[in-house]
Amino acid sequence: MSKPNVAFICVHNSCRSQIAEALGKLLASHVFESYSAGTETKPRINPDAVRLVKQRYGVDMEATQHSKLLAELPPVDIVVTMGCNVQCPFLPCQYREDWGLPDPTGCSDEVFLQVINEIEKKILSLRDRIAAGELTQ
Repeated sequence: MSKPNVAFICVHNSCRSQIAEALGKLLASHVFESYSAGTETKPRINPDAVRLVKQRYGVDMEATQHSKLLAELPPVDIVVTMGCNVQCPFLPCQYREDWGLPDPTGCSDEVFLQVINEIEKKILSLRDRIAAGELTQ
């Protein structure tokens, strides 16, 4: 059985969704494939997100990821929106959930780390639910 494709979606695909993609690849690549995209893009991933993820996990998001549009995604099985308080466009999938995460852009490292910690917890939960067969057929 192939692994499901999970897309982490946020408006600019420059912070929370990029962190989720990186942590999905790091912590759950044996269970699902991680992608991220947005309805708009930014020229680069948020520098604070890049710095803090690199410090904490040793992952350099700028070396392996970039801001992408929804049209660049492969077909996905699971869509996770970050909680952007905007109407996300329809993206066909088997399962969808919203994580309701605040955008830490422009905030202190402490706030960023709280969001990163929450994303890590949610990635681990998602990994476990997918592995248990709870989200996809």
